[in-house]
Amino acid sequence: MIARELLGTAQVPGGEELKLYRHDRDFMIVLGHNELMSSRKWGSEEALATMAISRIAGRKRPSLLIGGYGMGFTLRAALARLPGDAQVTVVELVPQILEWARGPMAELAAGCLDDRRVTLVEGDVAAFIAGARGEYDAILLDVDNGPDGLVREENNGLYALTGLREAKAALAAGGVLAIWSAGPDPVFSRRLQKAGFAVEEVKVPARSNGKGPKHVIWFVSPKAK
Repeated sequence: MIARELLGTAQVPGGEELKLYRHDRDFMIVLGHNELMSSRKWGSEEALATMAISRIAGRKRPSLLIGGYGMGFTLRAALARLPGDAQVTVVELVPQILEWARGPMAELAAGCLDDRRVTLVEGDVAAFIAGARGEYDAILLDVDNGPDGLVREENNGLYALTGLREAKAALAAGGVLAIWSAGPDPVFSRRLQKAGFAVEEVKVPARSNGKGPKHVIWFVSPKAK
């Protein structure tokens, strides 16, 4: 039996400690007893990118903001479908996540961080969004286990009315905000509507083969006035 190997730890600013494990050929990032992400399950992370990009198809020089690098599944899926003149900004709060991507998980990253279309920012995506106005055709958020601030309490602000309205202001006309969650949240769905969004809630398989639990992605865009 192959034992799970601890490869590294990282302190989440304002939150708890993350641990990176390897088990055989698979990687896991764990918070306490919660497995936040795994190289075994990435179907919904890819769907976050592919389904968002399908909703902005045909735009010239599309500009995307991805909040949370994770294990890079969303970024790689986006790069595979975006044109050569696209611009993708990735904002990651925990520097070690990017170090792990270039270190023990370099093969998994497959060079996506060095793509000429990608700009990396180390920091809080909520603060980054607050400083943007009409810049992004799509904003893709996967910074927690959902809109419940599991990883750090400060993430709640991103999903509060103020944070959602700032995200709406950061979108270009006709842009889309896509938010990943491990499960449904009716209260959050109503909050999205209150923030002035037209809301589409989609359940997607956690695994790329369509098996396993279902995750939720909200695809929302500002309501027409």
